[in-house]
Amino acid sequence: MKSNMTPLEELRHSTAHVLATAALRLFPDIKLDIGPPTENGFYYDFGTDHRFSTEDLKLLEAEMKKIIKEDQTFERREVSREEAIRYFTERNQPFKVSRVGDIPEGEAVSFYQNGEFVDLCAGTHVKSTRDIKAFKLLSIAGAYHRGDENNEQLQRIYGTAFPSKQELKEHLAKLEEAQKRDHRKIGQQMKLFKVDANVGSGLPVLLPHGGRMRQELQKLIDEKLIEYGYETVFSPHIGSIDLYKTSGHYPYYSDSIYDPINIDERQFLLKPMNCPMHIEVYKSEPRSYRDLPQRYAEFGTVYRQEQSGELLGLVRVRGFTQDDGHLFCTPEQLKDEFKGCLSLVQEVMTIFGLTTRCRISLRDPENKDKYVGDDSLWDKAEQCIREVVDELKLEHSVGLGEAAFYGPKLDFMAVDALSRGWQLGTIQVDFSLPERFKLEYKGADGATHRPVMIHRAVFGSIERFMGLVIEHFAGDFPVWLAPVQARILPITDDQLDYAREVQSRLRAVGARVEIDSHPDKIGAKVRRGRLDKVPHLLTVGKQEAEAGTLSLRSREKDNEGTVTVEEFAKRLEAEIRERKLTTLREKAE
Repeated sequence: MKSNMTPLEELRHSTAHVLATAALRLFPDIKLDIGPPTENGFYYDFGTDHRFSTEDLKLLEAEMKKIIKEDQTFERREVSREEAIRYFTERNQPFKVSRVGDIPEGEAVSFYQNGEFVDLCAGTHVKSTRDIKAFKLLSIAGAYHRGDENNEQLQRIYGTAFPSKQELKEHLAKLEEAQKRDHRKIGQQMKLFKVDANVGSGLPVLLPHGGRMRQELQKLIDEKLIEYGYETVFSPHIGSIDLYKTSGHYPYYSDSIYDPINIDERQFLLKPMNCPMHIEVYKSEPRSYRDLPQRYAEFGTVYRQEQSGELLGLVRVRGFTQDDGHLFCTPEQLKDEFKGCLSLVQEVMTIFGLTTRCRISLRDPENKDKYVGDDSLWDKAEQCIREVVDELKLEHSVGLGEAAFYGPKLDFMAVDALSRGWQLGTIQVDFSLPERFKLEYKGADGATHRPVMIHRAVFGSIERFMGLVIEHFAGDFPVWLAPVQARILPITDDQLDYAREVQSRLRAVGARVEIDSHPDKIGAKVRRGRLDKVPHLLTVGKQEAEAGTLSLRSREKDNEGTVTVEEFAKRLEAEIRERKLTTLREKAE
């Protein structure tokens, strides 16, 4: 049987089966669901009244090692659908019985057996359990059967496996570093944001420090929008359901859109997307080819339904703000406008030291019912993206079935300091919505024509991008982005007046500066500043106050000695203005 899995996926899939084998040995009444390989390991979902603990993971690992030593071979056999249902019914495995029903009629039903364990599985696997050289069980999480919160809640055990112990060791070290960088942990330590049950799950509140970060991110994009010729627009948080029926978002995205709100006998939606609002901006007056391109931008907050089990800090939320842009142009302008959007994304990612991977996301030719628009329009849109990517020689992958329902797109994956990919920006070519909304412009020939629409986002979601930069920099943000850029540390209260004078001078150059007025000794204030990840610590004692100087400790160079207030003000102003990237992370590399 030819495998569709890579050797690493086969190894991890086989390890998942060994986990299930061990689980049945230790917990004979356990119910089994599925155990697939994943990008970084594998998991298996179990139904049981017993609540798994970290101690259980140790017991399961020990039993798995015994099974590996038993040198159990993985053997495949095909069975009838009836035999499979009977087998799992007799063993009280209802989730497996349910999964048999997922196998299309006419497709083989296969079992894989290792030792006493038999699983419903298409395969494939390694030859023997002894081929599993290095594995680790990592964590326990909740999961719903089939991912539906209306179904029974299961327990998911995550693990990973590698061909060698060295590779596993390196991976676990990276996981440990990732835990240290977890944006939820750092966000709490640095008082950036909170998710409060009184507000609602998936609805993060940015605290003052987080608010400062968001302002800087928005300021960066605003500056770029001026360079690239965008106009800023604003739209409401709710809109008529009719607008989204015309666009096709309703019912195409009905699963992620909140129920309509009734106002004055009309139905409205919490805004799930900004694009129909921007279409109305375009329609606000007649357009000529001389008016095009039109480029609109908005930091627009949208609302999407997410399952509670999938919510995660800032990166998976129910209310988020997109740095949304929509461009309307002639077909002749399309390629240049697309290139301009691409240049904008690349410039911004470079500022953060992020590399990007590209994916051309196309519609699935075998499932065209998922999409709107004529084939000829789709062909034009896909051709434009391919030509731009080829002309600029961009490395890319292709994702069939990953297009938006109204058009193909170029998606961007940002790669962080731990080489992890984050789905962020996108550029989408859309001939369909201008058709659905009957958009027009008068051409040079005096005739009426349809514009082309480009949807683009750089950050994607500001909240998600904040989560990325928190983990990318591990909280050691570049000076321009740091919530507190400098902190003044008076040795005694006698220097408080001088500290306020210094604070006022530094604020005059646009710096965010605090004074640590706690009655602690200077050593404690320095340690607190380091824990708070403040880039510049400025000690002022009697001598500094009399001389008009500062004793500077910077994050990169530690103790830099004495500088004048004016010298430091100019330096700090330059670091902010130039958005210098230097951080402890870079220095360590």
